[in-house]
Amino acid sequence: MNNSKGLPITVRLAKKNEAGLIADISRRTFFDTFAAHNSEENMNKFMSQQFSREMLMAEVGRPENIFLLASLNGETVGYAKMSESKKPPGLANDSAIEIIRIYAEQQSIGRGVGKALMEKCIEMAKEKNKKTIWLGVWEHNTTAILFYTKFGFTKFGTHIFMLGDDAQTDFLMMKGL
Repeated sequence: MNNSKGLPITVRLAKKNEAGLIADISRRTFFDTFAAHNSEENMNKFMSQQFSREMLMAEVGRPENIFLLASLNGETVGYAKMSESKKPPGLANDSAIEIIRIYAEQQSIGRGVGKALMEKCIEMAKEKNKKTIWLGVWEHNTTAILFYTKFGFTKFGTHIFMLGDDAQTDFLMMKGL
């Protein structure tokens, strides 16, 4: 896929030996996306207790997890994590896969990285014969909600996401495949 400037964005499966790269981009993009909207105390607590580099590295290579890396001009500019491990109550009987995280580096936002990652996630879900692809998104992340809506995702529920000591509401969104 090419971005708006005609440069190719490549998306590929990550390898287990790229766990450090995935952990670093995960922490950086999460912090860049949410630090301005949350207290320093809650961000620090979340980053150290629930989103540590070691915890993120341990996610890579687990059989239920799929990691994708997006590159532009040979530089990693985004990633996605998918998982078949759990389903929310509204999808208990469906063959479903979750997009747990999909993020682009700040300098790459608006260049087609998210679109390329989403298209690959949907393609992989179809290859796995899933009927539904779903995700959770913070209720105040209107940019992400609009992005998912453009791909045909609709809200089907909510759940609580703990960011440090702050209980935040995530919208659960799904797309039939």
